[in-house]
Amino acid sequence: MAETPSASGTRPAISVLDIIRFVVTLTAFATLALWGALGFAFPWNLIVAIGAPALAILVWALFVSPKAVFRVHPYVRALVELLVFVAATLAWWDMGQAIIGIAFGVVAVASGLVAGRRNIA
Repeated sequence: MAETPSASGTRPAISVLDIIRFVVTLTAFATLALWGALGFAFPWNLIVAIGAPALAILVWALFVSPKAVFRVHPYVRALVELLVFVAATLAWWDMGQAIIGIAFGVVAVASGLVAGRRNIA
């Protein structure tokens, strides 16, 4: 989300881009859960359906979230975020939904580029 300075006691304004990025991130996590549930046989589908999004959420929380545990360079943040989105895009492709994967990838990269430019500027 946007990390703009604000007056004490007020929250920064939430923009349309923040909402789009939030939805894209949640969609990535849900996609990984769906991929795990549909892509594997019985005992493994439960493990992967829980483990894949849990791992992605953990990585996102450690490096990308607004209150990340590790403060890293903005380019490292972008790389980690891109890896989560690439995993979701590849999951759509693996499920046989290449068009959805391409559409998700385009929206994710476009929102990341706009947000990255806004954060660097």
